[in-house]
Amino acid sequence: MSRSALVGIAAIVAFFGVATPTFLARRWQNAASVRLEQSEQEAAASAGSGEQVAVAAEADENYCTPQLRTILRRVLTSCGLIGASGRGCQPVQARSVATMSGDDFNALFLPMQGRGGIIQFDRDSADLEEIDTALLERVFADRQGASYFFVVSRASPEGNVEHNRDLSRARAEAVMTHLQNEFHDPELNQQVGLLWLGEEFAQLSQSFCDWTRSDGAGTCDPNTLNRSAFVAWIDCRL
Repeated sequence: MSRSALVGIAAIVAFFGVATPTFLARRWQNAASVRLEQSEQEAAASAGSGEQVAVAAEADENYCTPQLRTILRRVLTSCGLIGASGRGCQPVQARSVATMSGDDFNALFLPMQGRGGIIQFDRDSADLEEIDTALLERVFADRQGASYFFVVSRASPEGNVEHNRDLSRARAEAVMTHLQNEFHDPELNQQVGLLWLGEEFAQLSQSFCDWTRSDGAGTCDPNTLNRSAFVAWIDCRL
């Protein structure tokens, strides 16, 4: 075979060696574009029909009303889970974030009774006892695909306002510290939202005595109930 013929064959082989991957890449890209367009059309159709479209592994319970989603976005942004803000919200911030009365704020969480728990502390204490950590670990372990874990701590009205504000913060941070020590989850800071409300905002009413409480066998009245930290996973897509 002549030298010119060999050169021609080499050129043909080189052409197909370059052209074939390029052709396949374009074909895959076109197919991906079609799939993306189909997915967007299906999502739009589902939205139009009122159906919910699944997002990752997150659940979306019936209590996830538009109002609750709005509050959650505000809390997550202001209390350190979204953006670069500091960790946690104190009473004045929480009231501003919620933009609603304390009773209305608490009512948002009433449907979460089956997923949450109330960690009760001794008077003027932020120490967790064994019965407290047992309930906390059980609630935290029952994630069920949720993304955000809320810790809303309070103090009963005994003592002055500033002291109770600091006490409720210490209770929230005690819960956070235990979760860090027990679960060693590197994403914990992106999962757990802290609100410490002192005695100033959203005190729990006696109706919350029906919730699972770490001191469930003890007396439940507004004072004992508000020496506490409410904990729950929130199953809302935001």
